[in-house]
Amino acid sequence: MYIDLNCDMGEGMPTDAEIMPYISSANIACGFHAGDRVTMEQTVGLALQHKVAVGAHPGFDDKANFGRTEQHLSDAAIYDLITTQIHSLQEVCNTLGATLQHVKPHGALYNMAARDEHLSTIIAQAIRDTNPALCLFGLANSWLIKAAAEMGLKTASEVFADRTYQEDGSLTPRSQPNALIENEAAALAQVIQMVTKQEVTALSGKIVPLRAETICLHGDGAHAVAFAKAVHQTLSGIQNI
Repeated sequence: MYIDLNCDMGEGMPTDAEIMPYISSANIACGFHAGDRVTMEQTVGLALQHKVAVGAHPGFDDKANFGRTEQHLSDAAIYDLITTQIHSLQEVCNTLGATLQHVKPHGALYNMAARDEHLSTIIAQAIRDTNPALCLFGLANSWLIKAAAEMGLKTASEVFADRTYQEDGSLTPRSQPNALIENEAAALAQVIQMVTKQEVTALSGKIVPLRAETICLHGDGAHAVAFAKAVHQTLSGIQNI
């Protein structure tokens, strides 16, 4: 069984170069919630150097809130939001000779789509119309995965090493206590459980079944580099990543 390890990159954090050797996929900000043309070029270059898969990480056009504040836009605006950001990163990939392999929505857009069938369908449509070969990374058991699969897109069910879960399989909102896992041992225990048992323990103690195909680490976390190295080593003990 192969499990991908991904990280959100190109968001202005100083740790990208240190994390890149430990991951297999990079979700690169496309200039809306974070980043710009220069950071996209730098991050794609790093990914090429370390043979890491390149993906677009489109979010709301809201750098002030890092794309983590919900916005309610028209269908056309959401469609354009996704296609514009994919095209921006595709242009960088074309310039540097990289292949764009996947798309993972960012922040509030990701969480809204996970629970909203209509929004997920718009996002999946935008991805398919832009490049039907792209894989959509979405929260395991969410509408993002279902909508993409129904459109014939490749999907990767995503789980999180550094976030806690609710009983319905959603992530604990960052506005609530204990949303983040900041203890390395706890993060590794959750990773092992998700990978080997295809389940996670919610904050309530309930066991929630899920499909773990790609594990996310947040590059902006306080322990991002240490977590990346530890999770990589843990996965290497289970499989070859």
